[in-house]
Amino acid sequence: MKITFLGATHEVTGSCTYLEVGGRRGLVDFGMEQGKDVFVNQDLPVEPTALDFVLVTHAHIDHSGRLPLLCKNGFRGGIYLTEATANLCDIMLRDSANIQMQEAEWQNRKAKRAGEDVYEPMYDLDDVQATVNCFRPCKVGQLVHIGDNVALRFVNAGHLLGSASIEVWLTEGGETKKIVFSGDLGNRNMPIISPMDHVHEADYIVVESTYGDRLHDNNTDSVHFLADVIQRTLDRGGNVVIPSFAVGRTQEILYLIRELKNAHLVHGHGDFPVYVDSPLAVEATSVFLQCDRDCFDNATQLLLASGVNPLMSPGLNVSVSTDESKAINDDRTPKVIISSSGMCEGGRIRHHLKHNLWRKESTVLFVGYQAYGTLGRILQDGDKDTVKLFGEDIAVKAEILSMPGKSGHADRDGLIDWLAAFTCKPAMVFINHGDDDVTESFAGLVAERFGWKTCAPYSGTVYDLLSDAFAVRPEGIPIVRKAAETPQAQRKRMLFEKLVAAGQRLVTVIRACEGMSNKDVGKFTDQINRLCEKWQR
Repeated sequence: MKITFLGATHEVTGSCTYLEVGGRRGLVDFGMEQGKDVFVNQDLPVEPTALDFVLVTHAHIDHSGRLPLLCKNGFRGGIYLTEATANLCDIMLRDSANIQMQEAEWQNRKAKRAGEDVYEPMYDLDDVQATVNCFRPCKVGQLVHIGDNVALRFVNAGHLLGSASIEVWLTEGGETKKIVFSGDLGNRNMPIISPMDHVHEADYIVVESTYGDRLHDNNTDSVHFLADVIQRTLDRGGNVVIPSFAVGRTQEILYLIRELKNAHLVHGHGDFPVYVDSPLAVEATSVFLQCDRDCFDNATQLLLASGVNPLMSPGLNVSVSTDESKAINDDRTPKVIISSSGMCEGGRIRHHLKHNLWRKESTVLFVGYQAYGTLGRILQDGDKDTVKLFGEDIAVKAEILSMPGKSGHADRDGLIDWLAAFTCKPAMVFINHGDDDVTESFAGLVAERFGWKTCAPYSGTVYDLLSDAFAVRPEGIPIVRKAAETPQAQRKRMLFEKLVAAGQRLVTVIRACEGMSNKDVGKFTDQINRLCEKWQR
């Protein structure tokens, strides 16, 4: 019975944890990495065909984005997730596949001209459909058994529609261990969705730490803050450009805009135009409105019961086609533009930045976390006077703001409050999904606050739950980038980093051989020795 940490280790994105119990194997999340990678992540220790199940905490791409890659490579087990997460993943993974396919088409046009190899997308729409066929939607609070030795229950996490912490019971050799995976925990007083619920017992806890070193400004009135930003920007004739995650944050901003318009907090601009320029956001908003009302908080439930659409307000426009998107910037009327991606790494938001960053009368308002290395983080930190968009240098003269407290993640105190609800002392608390220094500092804080054992594992860390000890505890392998690195040197470095990661994976496999027959252990040992002798010549 082992747990292996693979992704979101000393990093914020790319969540992936591997479980082994009684001959069964599974994952908790299988997400994409976004922004710059800081540490080398190990690959899955088994082929996707050997996996029996996957548990998904929520639909954000950094937790679900590589699920179709599993199915592309042969996975046909069950993917367990909440009903709302299943509905959101359906549209988000299709959107991701379209992006992959468009990128491949663009790359291949260049490759053909240069006589280079064809670029293959990570996955396509057929792989997404295979993934959706594996979905096993579960009700929040429902106890679900996967065979005889795995049971699970989803608990509201308050981070995104359908987001959940997961209670997992693993049974092997007559012993049962309970692990609680926090998933991404929600901020306090978030509108629309149900708040987080607490769990009270666990043998082991895996908790995120995105904001484990800071506090949100939850005292700021988001409605009035947004109204003030819109008022002064429209007064000077500019546009308010809001890079926003299509799922979750866009719907929250629409909720706030409905409130400020209903209260007439912006003067002199009538029902000023608001554009949602994201086909995915439009689809996601439809999913929100069709969701079971138990997914929403009390205020939203009351609005729905009275016949009020909580996300609709006068002046709201949606753009789906490319022509509709282009027309937004052709119209010089001051407006609010909400577009994805939330970290400005791709999508239509980059076009709106190109048309507005150089305008001192416009405002770019960040309303969510900006990962290290993303364009959003660069703009938020004010590191550059110009940025390159579509091959063109664009001056950064617009007002750059971040909405205080407007995060979908719990802050340090919110994380501590979630942990404080546990009434039994866990054997170990694993800290992941945080920047390198944050995971370490939060691990120290939890140890000091509760007197619990803590660990911020690096990728490849293996913990044996039955012996309550580390089977493998590697150090992190930093990704070293050199300035002006040639493509050949970059490829050489990346291949060597993969070789080192493969070596760590081999150690993981060796540890898993404990208990095998002497014949099999001897055969494996001979194979490794022959391999070493070959490359040492």
